[in-house]
Amino acid sequence: MFSIARSVLRPTLARTFAAPASSASVHTLPELPYGYNALEPHISEQIMKLHHQKHHQAYVNGLNAAEEQYAKSDSTKEKIALQSALKFNGGGHINHSLFWKNLAPANEDGGKLADGALKSAIERDFGSFEEFKKKFNATTAAIQGSGWGWLGYNPSTKKLEIVTTANQDPLISHTPILGVDIWEHAFYLQYHNVKADYLSAIWNVVNFKEAENRLTEASK
Repeated sequence: MFSIARSVLRPTLARTFAAPASSASVHTLPELPYGYNALEPHISEQIMKLHHQKHHQAYVNGLNAAEEQYAKSDSTKEKIALQSALKFNGGGHINHSLFWKNLAPANEDGGKLADGALKSAIERDFGSFEEFKKKFNATTAAIQGSGWGWLGYNPSTKKLEIVTTANQDPLISHTPILGVDIWEHAFYLQYHNVKADYLSAIWNVVNFKEAENRLTEASK
């Protein structure tokens, strides 16, 4: 699995989730690039603390534990059994590490899509920014259970596409440009069961400057 993972994951993902070494690597919880209350009123401080300190930390802990077991094991059967834990916790760590950078306070870069490569690509591939948001929200809201909505760059077609992944599966078919967590822990305390309200609000704090940087790197 891991030799395959190294070949298909984008460089940014591969750096985050490398194959278990002979001595287990140690992953750590990344610091947020803003305060826990910086995304209010769109995402509450309570949600951000719980999401970052508890949920993301749990994925980091689970990934470290699974990699340690993998590195110590001489059993092929046990290594195969560990694949689901590595995928789930590794994906959770990858996805959330990207997600925090996806966001920015509304009084800084959040919600501001400036003229440039990303805006031009969105208008080319979706017709308009408003049509893109409408399609993204509809596709992401339709996820059954937990998962992620993504704007990804397809290296084959060289176009932006909206895709979803289940649970904590990382996006490896496309280069992730931006992703939105649709697990209940990302919104339930504030938006309850109304995913549509959460998806509408999050555009106010999306860091499009970061997304454009990813697009520029992906399209080189």
